[in-house]
Amino acid sequence: MPKYTAPEFLTDLLHARSPSGYEFEAQKVFDTYVKPAADLYEKDALGNRIATLNPSGDPVLMLAGHMDELGLIITYINKDGFIYFDTIGGHDRTVISGRRVIINTASGPVKGVTGKRAIHLMDEADRKKVPEIHEIWIDIGARSKKEALERVAIGDCATYDHEFELFNGSIGAARAFDNKVGAYAVGEVIRRLAKQKKKLAAKVVSVATSQEEIGVRGATTAAYAVNPHIAIAIDVGHATDHPDCDNRKYGETKLGSGPIICRGANINPKVHERLVTCAKKLEIPCQFEADPRPTGTDARAVQMGRGGVATGLISVPLRYMHTPSEVVDIEDVERCVKLMTAFALSLEKGDYAHW
Repeated sequence: MPKYTAPEFLTDLLHARSPSGYEFEAQKVFDTYVKPAADLYEKDALGNRIATLNPSGDPVLMLAGHMDELGLIITYINKDGFIYFDTIGGHDRTVISGRRVIINTASGPVKGVTGKRAIHLMDEADRKKVPEIHEIWIDIGARSKKEALERVAIGDCATYDHEFELFNGSIGAARAFDNKVGAYAVGEVIRRLAKQKKKLAAKVVSVATSQEEIGVRGATTAAYAVNPHIAIAIDVGHATDHPDCDNRKYGETKLGSGPIICRGANINPKVHERLVTCAKKLEIPCQFEADPRPTGTDARAVQMGRGGVATGLISVPLRYMHTPSEVVDIEDVERCVKLMTAFALSLEKGDYAHW
């Protein structure tokens, strides 16, 4: 069996270090791969990347996938050169300690490790506690505050030093599948639509959004600027097929079983119906989730843009979300790209009048 190879565009995004507000490396990757395929390509003050195809088309379809990831931000350095930080995005404090990290600085990357008191030096009560953020530090091997400040600065950000790796066919692990897969997917749709010869009625605007992990901020401004009739957000969703997940609470979704299509208050029924129709037509396996409230994705911001947007949500099944080793089946990502491409091609002038 030939070795599975992930798309270069996706691989480059996964290697890019881009915590919320510091999306610079991911922006460069998106610029490199998507800008040449777009009819119009824009950047905004929040760091969004906005690629448009068929600018005179009707209706206006917006595709949104966020390119930011979790990170750490340097807040204090003590007299001995140990670095303290706060979290960017929603971290699980049980997995921060003992990690290799890379701090992005003006002079380049600085490597370090996250430290805390060893278990041998704890009493029984301490061993049962989850350390608070201020009880964990980054060690870069500095011997003083002065030496540390020569290498890093307050406000620099760090990411885990865990890189993308395939470990079983198309199944791989990475620190930031959430949501580099979404940013890849919306960019790849533009690239594929630009190459295909089928007539596109819609104006398609793919946005690699910024700052989703700290409050869907990039999607909020992008939705206002793009002013779409219809939108699809793509993010990661919980694969609930591992041992410690109660399907009665969290539903049933599986790695490798196709895109997760959401239903609920955040989702326009017509958009949902069209996504399902497109999936059936292409024989793309898909799964379903129900969410009774605004979802924890860009979809919640986009739906409320201006006078309201007919919005759908597709998710890539993912295990171990917001840990340094998230797990995804790359074939699910490919299916999401095909589904969104088909959805864009299915739109006809005036479709949105009834959505």
